[in-house]
Amino acid sequence: MTNMPPADPRIEAVATRLKEAAQKRAEAYAPPTEWQPIWKRPRKPKSIKAKKAELAKQRKRLKAAGVRRFYGAQSPRPRPRQNRIGSAAARRDTRALSRMRHSNAWLW
Repeated sequence: MTNMPPADPRIEAVATRLKEAAQKRAEAYAPPTEWQPIWKRPRKPKSIKAKKAELAKQRKRLKAAGVRRFYGAQSPRPRPRQNRIGSAAARRDTRALSRMRHSNAWLW
């Protein structure tokens, strides 16, 4: 049999301290009991004050969006209608040319 060296009390003390520290760390990192993802947890009802604050914030946000939309339509440089008509005609021409290009009419 192999000869065991005599047990050193200092080494034993250090070993027990290390084991205790490892045990404490393991307990600290253990997952909470009956853990559930946040979307499965029961809802905590909001207080009336919190609800009103949230609605006021939403109203303010929607009102600001409406104001932006209104002032966006009141553009300082209104676009001339002629350009829009011209570009529509150009789009029609392009579409017709594209149809011709993708057809086999040129073979006749």
